[in-house]
Amino acid sequence: MTDYPPPPQGGPGEGPDTTKRFPPGSDPAGSYPPPQSGGYPPPPSGGYPPPPGGFGPPPGGGYQQPPGNYGQPNYAADPYPAGGAGYGGGVQQLNVGDALTYGWNKFKANAGVWIGISVIAFVISLVIQLPTGGLAGFGIGPETSVALSLFGSLLSWIVGMILQAAFINGALREVDGNKPAIGDFFQFRNLGAVLIAAILVGIVTTIGFILLVIPGIIATFLLWYTLQFVIDRDQEPVAAMKSSFELTSKNVGPLLLLALALVAINFVGALLCGLGLLVTIPVTLLASTYAYRFLTQGPISPAV
Repeated sequence: MTDYPPPPQGGPGEGPDTTKRFPPGSDPAGSYPPPQSGGYPPPPSGGYPPPPGGFGPPPGGGYQQPPGNYGQPNYAADPYPAGGAGYGGGVQQLNVGDALTYGWNKFKANAGVWIGISVIAFVISLVIQLPTGGLAGFGIGPETSVALSLFGSLLSWIVGMILQAAFINGALREVDGNKPAIGDFFQFRNLGAVLIAAILVGIVTTIGFILLVIPGIIATFLLWYTLQFVIDRDQEPVAAMKSSFELTSKNVGPLLLLALALVAINFVGALLCGLGLLVTIPVTLLASTYAYRFLTQGPISPAV
């Protein structure tokens, strides 16, 4: 195989020395003769030597794809999927029937405790309300009567908020898969934050009801899960109100249907001389807590 000489050296205007670099009979005009095969013959290593004067374009007119799979990068999925930490409309939509069935089954599995805590809450509320109402007929002046009434209303409201938080705490334990005893209902990590959140929600809803009732109903719906976020996720009161607003406003359809169903069930329970509420209040609370955990993608234990 014939080796071709290196390219001519020298500055501009200097012709190649053809007397030394080309064999007799070749073209001494200053250009290389064409290779026998139409290109540079392959060297022993199987590759092509660099063309004279620098590197030419790669074969094929462009750069080739390097070996291996270098496709599009695989970006991570959205860390806040819809219906999850961002509380958007979930991939699976809340089913009202599933929520009610879950609440009923959880109640049946621990009915004695739920009826017991409901009776205790009723007795406590009755004991607080009786003194202020009963003392009005014992010769107490109007100013004292008004003061006692205001004090009784405030005390009743505070106790009512604590009882409501206790019921929510018990429902969260049930959904976690831990059947609560009576004492477990009152084991709070953040009772102060619960009371502050209840006060703020009460102020907002009261203002709403003063403004022709409808705004109060809307505020009650949007702040529905404030105490759940405080108790379950240990959020600060204002942050819990924002979380509840985000959750309910992005799931208005299914939550509105659930709310209407819960109100209807408790209405029927109240018609049965109020005794039906011993069943319907726990059932509806458990169904509501199921919906909260479902929409926030929290843990939900099996119903049975």
